[in-house]
Amino acid sequence: MRVVNIGSLNIDYVYEMPHFVQPGETLSSRSLRVNCGGKGLNQSIAAAKAGLEVYHAGCIGEEGVFLKEKLAAAGVRTDCIRQVADKTGHAIIQVDPSGQNNIILYSGANHALTEEDVDRVLARFDRGDMVLLQNETSCVDYIVRRAWELGMRTALNAAPSGENLQQVPLEKLEWLLVNEVEGAYLAGTTDPREILRRLGARCPDTTIVLTLGGDGSMAARGGETAQVPAMRVHAVDTTAAGDTFTGYFLRRAAEGGSLEDCLRLATAASALAVTRPGAADSIPAYDEVQAFLQA
Repeated sequence: MRVVNIGSLNIDYVYEMPHFVQPGETLSSRSLRVNCGGKGLNQSIAAAKAGLEVYHAGCIGEEGVFLKEKLAAAGVRTDCIRQVADKTGHAIIQVDPSGQNNIILYSGANHALTEEDVDRVLARFDRGDMVLLQNETSCVDYIVRRAWELGMRTALNAAPSGENLQQVPLEKLEWLLVNEVEGAYLAGTTDPREILRRLGARCPDTTIVLTLGGDGSMAARGGETAQVPAMRVHAVDTTAAGDTFTGYFLRRAAEGGSLEDCLRLATAASALAVTRPGAADSIPAYDEVQAFLQA
């Protein structure tokens, strides 16, 4: 099974701050790092490092060519990426001393993706292949519908939450991955078990995965549920934790693993990622994750 991630590609400007900037405040940063990023790029690298055969599709501006090089170095196929006239998407990220972050996104070329692009990309893949999506590009609803019509298995990490998600036919997904904020937005409640119940009722044939930060993660499909606690580590930078979780969860899911096995592998991978600075650069290799689990 091949994975095609029709996903975002961003340049990350990461500022190390003494605390998050408050309204009306001017605050000097302690450092600036310029990294490869975007939830799409991070998830492609995570899935590839987890051992899946990954192709990335999306759009970049001329200053984003190094993002393709980063993907290729991680083993991701990049011939489905199109260069456009728009500026490459970017993110401004503040990281505080505890490793928490907040993020401002500029979509840029990520929203230059067209339905024609989608059709051209999906034509290269087969029934049963996996489509991976995030909510940082245009055409998300169209991609879900077309992939379903073609018999492909679609995973959506519904981040960031936004009104366009209301147009996405979530019931056509194989996997829906959300955090507390996105889950509350889609389900209309902040109670984790109720989020799973409501989304499961709406999407009875979809695996619902809910990440809860320091409280671990939960998943449900049909009558099966699972919950795994977080692993206690010293967090340096949480920027790509969720993306790492997604890539590793899908690796185990593609193998037919149980919900608990999927959550456990993904939890270990994301725990390792947060002990390192950066986004894509923090994502561990599969062998590292296996050794961490066995330690």
